[in-house]
Amino acid sequence: MTKVHPKFPNTCEESLCDSKAAAVLTVWKKSLLFNCDGFTVYNSSGDLVFRVDNYMNSTKDKIVLMDASGLPLLSIRRKKLSLGDCWMVYDGETQRDPIFTARKNVSIMTNRRSLAWVSTKKTLLYEIEGSFGQRSCKILDERMNKKKAAEIKRKEAMVGGVAFGKDVLNL
Repeated sequence: MTKVHPKFPNTCEESLCDSKAAAVLTVWKKSLLFNCDGFTVYNSSGDLVFRVDNYMNSTKDKIVLMDASGLPLLSIRRKKLSLGDCWMVYDGETQRDPIFTARKNVSIMTNRRSLAWVSTKKTLLYEIEGSFGQRSCKILDERMNKKKAAEIKRKEAMVGGVAFGKDVLNL
């Protein structure tokens, strides 16, 4: 059976990033906890790096990004009473002074390639282009003239042409 996180050198393919110093991570839509909905993120050595969980007994409006040991790094909460999808990103599990805001593009009049934006109170930081449904997105750094900061694609097996499906991605 092919591993979801095969061990391969931490090199970067040209199609994945612009910098040779970039890390390639594997994102698997599978929670490590029973009865939870989330993701696990592995590095190129197969080590767990991050967990993202949405606990079933809580509302679907809160997501927690944790490190490998389960320490909360970021909490992402849906902004209530907003037009369109807007998410507030907080440090750890705090609920005061969001450090970022992520907003989904809902306007048909604006740039149709843009799926979402990430910003602080004053500055647009990242623009997300691509297709969530096709599992193919680029995160562009607005501060560096739209230079690609990250890219998400379906993961393909290196050996044997095995397809992982829609739930395993390269980041």
